[in-house]
Amino acid sequence: MGLAEAAAAPLGLLGGSFDPIHYGHLQLARDALEQLRLSEVRFVPAAQPWQKGPMTDMGHRAQMVHVAIAGESRFVLDMHEIARGGITYTIDTLRDLRATLPDQSLVLIMGSDQFARLDTWHSWEAIVEIAHIAVAQRAGVSRQQSPELRAALAARRASASALTARPGGSIVEFVMTPVDVSATEVRRLLHERPSTERAQRLSAMVPAAVLDYIDSHHLYRD
Repeated sequence: MGLAEAAAAPLGLLGGSFDPIHYGHLQLARDALEQLRLSEVRFVPAAQPWQKGPMTDMGHRAQMVHVAIAGESRFVLDMHEIARGGITYTIDTLRDLRATLPDQSLVLIMGSDQFARLDTWHSWEAIVEIAHIAVAQRAGVSRQQSPELRAALAARRASASALTARPGGSIVEFVMTPVDVSATEVRRLLHERPSTERAQRLSAMVPAAVLDYIDSHHLYRD
């Protein structure tokens, strides 16, 4: 079986800095898993995303993902990029996976904000050849791509059935349940002086196991 055919159950990939991982990331993965009928979702923490500056130690970020997804049988921590180290490019990870899984349908999960900037990614044209892209749509949130990018990707838009028809090359959409959280806001709150209100807001944004890990390792403190 070659690249024209795909495995029956697509494999989801959710990359990011996860600095820290929060309920928005988990909801994104759950919605993709259910709506696109993925076999599993692999969380792939970046070593050093080339488009971002300094961040929390990658070992801590990976461990926070580990504790966040514990008990989720179809969520998997993938240490691919951290093991490789250095500047992180999504295309390198996809090429590594494709080499070991030549016939597997690979689905790169992302939000509409990331998708709108896809043409700023390293070797983005190769990304859409190797894998499918699943774009999360949220009510009331609209991100416009450039006319050039829309035109380049127009022929690749498809329904979810395309994910099992071939290993990659299609762009599909799914609906994400709204979650009001961002890693930037979480980090801001973690820098604030402890209070009941702060604790309540953080508990609504970040799993308790992750907050415990952050506290025990004294992360996100000045």
